[in-house]
Amino acid sequence: MQFEQLVNEHMKEAMKSGDRLRLDTLRMLRAAIIEFHKSGNAQNGMTEEDEQKILLNAAKKRKDAIEMYKQANRSDLQEKEELELHIIQSYLPKQLSEEEIYAAINALIIQTGAQGPKDMGKVMGLAMKELRGKADGTTVQAILKSILNPA
Repeated sequence: MQFEQLVNEHMKEAMKSGDRLRLDTLRMLRAAIIEFHKSGNAQNGMTEEDEQKILLNAAKKRKDAIEMYKQANRSDLQEKEELELHIIQSYLPKQLSEEEIYAAINALIIQTGAQGPKDMGKVMGLAMKELRGKADGTTVQAILKSILNPA
């Protein structure tokens, strides 16, 4: 089932079950899908990469809001954003563990011949292409720094 159809189907289920938070989160995703189509980027339909971009963008917004609410001591709003993030992440591929990220980055370092901090950009670009949707960019960057710049 396509991502768009899946979101619509899950919206119907959330309406029937009365799950307001899930329904609102799915409506937000549906709005992002509609916006994607209106932008003219979907001449040949939505690709898996497009779906991931929409989901990752929505997840990033939630993570930023969580941090903001945490700093403002608004645990009620923070909790709501965390629940929404959990719903969004359920549509993303399984996230890699730190060990799996570490192994993937080590393989890329060997592949590129990276030696130190000056080669970080070269490896980071490849890492984000390979790990897009499967690992958080901040985590990837932190692991890469620890490997290339052991202090």
